Amino acid sequence: MPASLPVSRCSRQPLVLVIALLTTLSLALALAVTTSAATAPRADAATRIGHAVSTARNQIGDPYHYGSDGPRRFDCSGLTYFAFHKRSGFDHFPRTASAQAHFARHIKKSSMRKGDLMFFTDSGGVYHVGIFVGFHNGHRMVLHAPYPGKRVHVERIWTSHWFAGTLRNR
Repeated sequence: MPASLPVSRCSRQPLVLVIALLTTLSLALALAVTTSAATAPRADAATRIGHAVSTARNQIGDPYHYGSDGPRRFDCSGLTYFAFHKRSGFDHFPRTASAQAHFARHIKKSSMRKGDLMFFTDSGGVYHVGIFVGFHNGHRMVLHAPYPGKRVHVERIWTSHWFAGTLRNR
């Protein structure tokens, strides 16, 4: 009996077909995974915003400290940065209130949903940021780290000088 048998063209064809089929299937799977990964951040933005609100709520009672972004001390933009970027996966979410105001998509106050951002302004521009957490007795409520000597808490809006921003389409 010979040590090796010659392989005919006919016996190679099924092997070539199997390899071609496997290659096609793997390319189709890679395309499907890439497509779903590309659309996933938009599809789960509401979930990530909900997670950010929960994260920020868990910081209630933590002290204000200028320049801090957690996990146990915060300034206003540090709280939003901690909740949205560090804990909820909003990549490229900036650290300062002014930069966050440029990053967020500006929306009408009447279009706000829980988890949207509130940017407070004066003649110098944006000076404060907080997270909209809904209404209480007809008043908008903000979750924020207000200023030195205070702790992270929820309170009624104290001014009309603010605008709304959202990360819903990020």
